[in-house]
Amino acid sequence: MPQRRDTLKNPEQELRIFRVRALLAVLVVIVLTSLLVSRLGYLQIVQHDLYSTRSEKNRVRVEPLPPNRGLIYDRNGTLLAENRPTYNLTLVRERVDDLDDTLALIVDLLELPEEEIEAFQVRSRQRQRPFQPALLMSDLSEEQIARLAVNRHRLPGVEVEAQLLRYYPDAEVMAHALGYVGRINAEELQDLDPGRYAGTHFIGKTGVERFYETELHGEAGLRKVETNARGRVLRELGRTDPVPGANLTLTLDRSLQMLAYELLDGRRGSIVAIVPNTGEILAMVSTPGFDSNQFVTGIDVASYRALQEDIDLPLFNRAIRGHYPPGSTIKPFLALAGLVEGVITPDSTINDPGFYQLPNDSRRYRNWLRWGHGRVDMERSIAVSNNTYYYTLAHDLGIDKLHERMTNFGFGQRVAHDVQGESTGLMPSRDWKRARFNQPWYPGETLSVGIGQGYW
Repeated sequence: MPQRRDTLKNPEQELRIFRVRALLAVLVVIVLTSLLVSRLGYLQIVQHDLYSTRSEKNRVRVEPLPPNRGLIYDRNGTLLAENRPTYNLTLVRERVDDLDDTLALIVDLLELPEEEIEAFQVRSRQRQRPFQPALLMSDLSEEQIARLAVNRHRLPGVEVEAQLLRYYPDAEVMAHALGYVGRINAEELQDLDPGRYAGTHFIGKTGVERFYETELHGEAGLRKVETNARGRVLRELGRTDPVPGANLTLTLDRSLQMLAYELLDGRRGSIVAIVPNTGEILAMVSTPGFDSNQFVTGIDVASYRALQEDIDLPLFNRAIRGHYPPGSTIKPFLALAGLVEGVITPDSTINDPGFYQLPNDSRRYRNWLRWGHGRVDMERSIAVSNNTYYYTLAHDLGIDKLHERMTNFGFGQRVAHDVQGESTGLMPSRDWKRARFNQPWYPGETLSVGIGQGYW
């Protein structure tokens, strides 16, 4: 039986293998280290300026400072529109990792009712300029502020901002005269100066607030702040203070406005008080009114629908948009037109049997007093508001001269240059009827216009 021979190890061969392997390992380490050092050198030296700038941008940011809106006073210095401190919830989309998750968390924290959630989500997605905060909610309660503060670490890009919010002390009384401010929408954002309106969430929507928007708004400022990795402000590096909007003093008299409102007592109607020789508006009330403060932060759907569906039309400004026949109030103006045209003199008289008839026409145009006023001159025609006198005068003037003179007095024209939303009204004419109805003008229609009725 053959013997088994033990395999003998060769120490020299094993040493050579070890040396080769060690050399390869050292070479790999050297190559990898060289690559790492090269990359580090490239980033630190060649790309230094680029990454230094990026780092600075991440560490330092510029925040807009919106200006305080100008206040509005009446002619006696009584405050009609002021600013009250409030806390708003804003969101910068570029600093939010997951918008849907963030919104869901906010909705859960604030326990928003179902009808507000949709509007809340729409506002969060409205178009904004890059890194400009989007206004999600206004006028947060203390409880809501506390909940957001506790969960601040879970809400990057979300901030609670202290800001002044528009407030109207006599909201319903002044609603149609002052108008109101509201959130800036996407369409308005397109037309606004991004510098002036940086950080601004509200703009004049109607009335005086809209007409004098440029004066009331002011100029935005800015501050440069240092932030940490989570975007929280560590310190302020510099600041340019905003310029507040100009205060505005109106010709309105609050006490007279309140009296007019009380006299209407909620009925449908309007009262306008004007200084005749200057045109200054002392009072302008339209009832029923509405609470303009609801529109500042955004009126809820149910409340807005209720206003729209109200048969008394509280949103309709009867003082400047309603079209109503002037009636007998035009008779003094028509008398003056007759004097200017030489159709009558102060002593011209007519005999009023209680009606007027056009030549070769059997129809009778009645005076309000059936049996008539007898002999009537210009002064008495105004005193008793005699229709027959003005039927006669209107016929003698003719619709063309009547239209010309009434237009000179301002009928069918704008009343005030700074009453936003005003309708010009209508001064009937031959051309207007042709364009509107494609019909000729008839003499009887001139008589109706002569007493403030008909197409007015």
